[in-house]
Amino acid sequence: MDQANATRVGVVSQDATKQSVGRAERTFSFAIVVSGIRCLLAYVILPFFSPLLAIAPGVSSSFAIAIGAVAIGANVFSLRRFWRIRHPWRRAVTVLHVAMIGFLLVLIVIDVVDVIS
Repeated sequence: MDQANATRVGVVSQDATKQSVGRAERTFSFAIVVSGIRCLLAYVILPFFSPLLAIAPGVSSSFAIAIGAVAIGANVFSLRRFWRIRHPWRRAVTVLHVAMIGFLLVLIVIDVVDVIS
C-alpha cells in the first residue's frame, strides 16, 4: 500500500513539474512580448502617429518609460520562475533576460533624458 501511494505521489510530482515548466515558458514568452510591444510602440507607432494626433512630444517618451518598467518587471518575474523550478534552460534564459533588461534600462534612460529636456 505504501508503494502505491509513493507511485501516486511520483506521478503528481511529475505532473506538477510539467505544469511549472509550462507556466515558466509562458511567463518567458509574455516577458519577451511585453518588451517587444514596448519597443514597437515607443519607436515605430508613437513617433509616426503622435504628430498626426497632436500629442505632445514628451508623451510618447513618458509612455515608453511606463511600458519599459512593466517589461522589466515581467522579465524579472520570468527569471524568478525559471530559477525557482530549476528549469534546464534557466542559464540561457538568464543571459537573454539580463540582456533584455540592460537594453530596456538604456532605453528608459534615453527616454528620461528626452522627457527632461
